[in-house]
This record gives sequence, structure tokens and C-alpha cells, in this order.
Amino acid sequence: MKYFKLLFLLILSSFLGAQSNINWTDVTSQHNLPAGVRLFAGERSSPLLKTWYLEADLNQPDLIVRPYLGSLKGLTSFTQSVGAYAAVNGGYFGGTSSVSTVVYPGEVLAQNIAVVNRDGQQFTLTRSFFGFNDQFEPSVDWVFHFDGTIGGLYRFDAPTQNLPGSPAPPPDSSDGIQYRDALIGIGGGPTLVKNGIQEVTYNQEVFFGSGVGFDNSDPRTAVGFTADNRVIMLVADGRSSTWSNGVSLPELANIMIELGCVEAMNLDGGGSSQMAVGGTLINRPEGGTFQRAVPSILAITHIDSLNLPQIPVFEEIIDTEDDNASLEGIGWFPSANPGFWGGTPAQLNSKGDGSNYAVFRPNLPAAATYQVYAWWVASSNRCTDTPVLVRHANGTDTVRVDQTGSTAQWNLIGEYSFSGTSADEVIISNAANNGTFIVADGVRFTSFDSSAVVGISPEKLPVSQRFKLYQNYPNPFNPVTEISYQLAISSDVKLQIYNSLGEKIRTLVNDAQPAGFKTVQWDGRNDVGESVASGVYIYRLNVGGFSEQRKMLLVR
Repeated sequence: MKYFKLLFLLILSSFLGAQSNINWTDVTSQHNLPAGVRLFAGERSSPLLKTWYLEADLNQPDLIVRPYLGSLKGLTSFTQSVGAYAAVNGGYFGGTSSVSTVVYPGEVLAQNIAVVNRDGQQFTLTRSFFGFNDQFEPSVDWVFHFDGTIGGLYRFDAPTQNLPGSPAPPPDSSDGIQYRDALIGIGGGPTLVKNGIQEVTYNQEVFFGSGVGFDNSDPRTAVGFTADNRVIMLVADGRSSTWSNGVSLPELANIMIELGCVEAMNLDGGGSSQMAVGGTLINRPEGGTFQRAVPSILAITHIDSLNLPQIPVFEEIIDTEDDNASLEGIGWFPSANPGFWGGTPAQLNSKGDGSNYAVFRPNLPAAATYQVYAWWVASSNRCTDTPVLVRHANGTDTVRVDQTGSTAQWNLIGEYSFSGTSADEVIISNAANNGTFIVADGVRFTSFDSSAVVGISPEKLPVSQRFKLYQNYPNPFNPVTEISYQLAISSDVKLQIYNSLGEKIRTLVNDAQPAGFKTVQWDGRNDVGESVASGVYIYRLNVGGFSEQRKMLLVR
């Protein structure tokens, strides 16, 4: 029996990995495209296929691939209206509205559909999302929206395990990672490729019964990326016996792998599958030239189109667990709600007379103007007038904030002139009047004032220049993995492991280290030497008060 199972798997693998036999021609010279963008046309005689792909080399610093959401338009009109170099159709839609996620910098404009009904059963689901984080690193993830904010967007290592006739439990935020560094992206599905191999999560994302076929030949649109930072956007025509038959989802995944993609996902297909370069329609949707109007597109454009805010010359984030933060008084306890900043839950305290408070003491480099932000986890029982006291060079200001809303995001408290001394403080007090609990979580200081970096010591370099944390390897792992990071200068370093509940499991590094490339091993044990269970873990690097974190998967 084992022999026949192995033989079946080998045959299946051979089938899924069969060569597409597409003849590709570089037709870039026929179009007005910028450096770093190429267009290829592909043909196959049997089964009949016409297909094209755009390649955007994001090593070119002025290029980006980003979504646009708007009113219904044909693709060429949409592409021209936003000034994009080229584009393909975006995610799924109903009527005039997108039912696939669209993320712009700092905001969620549309959300993946979360619940569907099939044969009288209700399925809650994660769906695919192609996007970039704030370091412009691409990924394809299974995501779920717990609310309509960036803070409510979570990504998961695996899709919700739905099957026809068998709904899975709804996603739980504790099983995912808050996608707080999401910059831009678009939803769709199913996922086609993960870690360089075919992984079509059709059933898990509940595309059965949707009209999106699995193994039938249809027009398709897909997006993926390669290990060397090239984005591939592909359209295959179909539904025409004299022009192009189309492809199945497994074949589409195989084509994306042949083009070098390490991760890829499907976008809306059928009559929506379209590609444009400027005002020129490249393909023939369903064998013709009619352009179905769509509300979203995925476009190659100049990076200036993102209108990103100015990068601060200085940034410091303090979490409640950090050495330069303290919880004073009594009665503090952790919130059970998701959306907290960093590795520890938000801290709550009952409203009172101000005798219980959280103090955040920044290590500011110089006297200058700084912006102060606060992060909290909102709930209906929070106070609507929580006092935030800012002690700065000109005295103390008190700002009262409503913590029943604006959850899981940086909320601007104000802009102040700080002295750059130990007298600078931010205090979150329990001296509120309305509500039940006040929240203390993260506090952020930024500055665009050049005074903050004049004569700055190396230890005060902006966070983006001080260190880099790399993905652990191998991942998933059992029993040992390596975590690497780079220090630009000598620094006080803390590297810690947390479980998905935010509980600290292990401290790997807590020491002053010289500049250079560092590698540390974790053997899947906690601080007392006990083996921990399989699951998702977070490793967090703190360098001089600044922090970065990534996730990893331990499989026993």
C-alpha cells in the first residue's frame, strides 16, 4: 500500500510540475516602458494559449507595484487616469465595490470577504493578499480583518482549514501576526505558490461554489515575486477555441514557478482578466477587445505615487516592558484584547485620582521639536478622557484622549519642544472621569527637526540605520534555528522570544555588543530549559530602545 501511495504522489507531482511549453518573446521594445519594466508575450499551440507577463524590477529605486481603488473603469482608462506605466486588473468585486482587500499607506480601503455561505453552511475564511511592508519587502499572505484598520489586519502562516461541507473555526488573532507594517497591497486568491512550490489553497479559501474554477481552463490573472525582487504580473486569455483556451489554477501556479516566483497568488479572472500598457490593451479578454469595468487595478508606477510621508530624522518607541518605562502605583493588569504594541499586552488600570500612572522616559538626542504618539487597545469600557501628560522644555501639557476608539494605531498627541534631558517625560494617568479603564501601551517620539541630529553621537542614528533583523533559518524548524541581525554601531542589545499570546519565553541576548553581523541559535527551549510546544513564535530585537520583530514556526 505504501508503494502505491508513493507512486501516486510521484505521478501527481510530475503532473503538477509538467512544463508549460510556452514560447516567450520579449516585446518590451514595442512599448514605451521605463527602465526596469519588461513585457513578454507567450504562445502555445496545444493546448492553445496566449499569455503575457509584465516584469517589474524593484531593485530600480523609483519603481513600485501598487493597487488603486476607484469607480468602475475599463483597464486602459483606469491605468491612464492614475498615470501608471502598466497594470492588470485587481481583486474580486460585486457590483461597484471591491470584495478583496486594498491597502494604501496607513489605511485599509477595502477588505477581503470574511464569510461565505455554501449549501446552507457558513464558512469564515482567510484569503490571499499580495503586499509590501514598510521596508518594501513583498509577500503573499493569508489575511483576516478583525476591524477596518491597519492594526486590525492579521496574517497567518496557514489558511483557515475549510473543506467542502466542513467549515473550520473562525480565525483567531492569537494564531496570527498583526500586519502593522503593511504599506500597500491587494487581496485576491487563492494562493498559488509558497516557498517556491505549488500550494493552491482553493478549498481552504472557500472558492468552491464561487464560480472560480480549480482545474478548468479559464482566463486568469496572477501576481508573484522572485527571490531577486522582481514582481511578475501575468494574464492568460481564455474561453476562445480559436484564440486561447486559458489555464487551470494548478497550471497557472506552475507557470509562475517557471518564471521564477517564490510566492504568487491568483487575482480576479474570467472576463476581468486584462493587461494594459498606458492606454494600450495588451490582451484580448475572452478573445475580444471589450474591457470589463473594474473597481481596482494592480499597477506598475513611480514610487512617488505613494505620497509617503517624510521620513523622520529621529524615532524612538517605548513599550511598557522597556527599561525606560514604568508602571507606578497599584492595580495594573494586562488587557486580554489583541492589537497591542510590541511583545507585551496593553496595561489597564481603573480610573481614579491619578495615583496610578505609566511613565515613559525618552532618550532624546538633543533639544528639538518632537511629535508624540500613543498606541492603545480600544474597547467600550475604556475611558473617554484619559489624561496624557507631556513634560517638555516649556512646562507640562495635558491632553485627554478617547480610548474607546482609534485602536491599534499611532495616535498623535501633539508636537512639543523637548529639552533632550532626563526631564522629558510622557505620563498616562488614571485621573480620568468617564469610563472604567485607562490604557497604557506604546509611546512613540519622532522628529523632522534637523536640530535633533546636529552633533548626534553614533548611538543616536535613526532606527532605519542602526540595525537590521533577518528572517530566521530554517523556518519552519525543529529543533534548532538561527536568528541573524546586523548592528551598524556598538549597541545595547536584547533579543527575546515570545509566544503568540505575547508571553516572554526566552531571552537569547541581553548585553552590549560591538558593530557587525551576529547569529544566535534558539533550540526551542524556554528560560528554564524546558522544550516549548509547536506553534508560531515571535522573536524581537531591541537595540537601544528601538525594536523590530519577526515570526517563526516551530514544528515538533
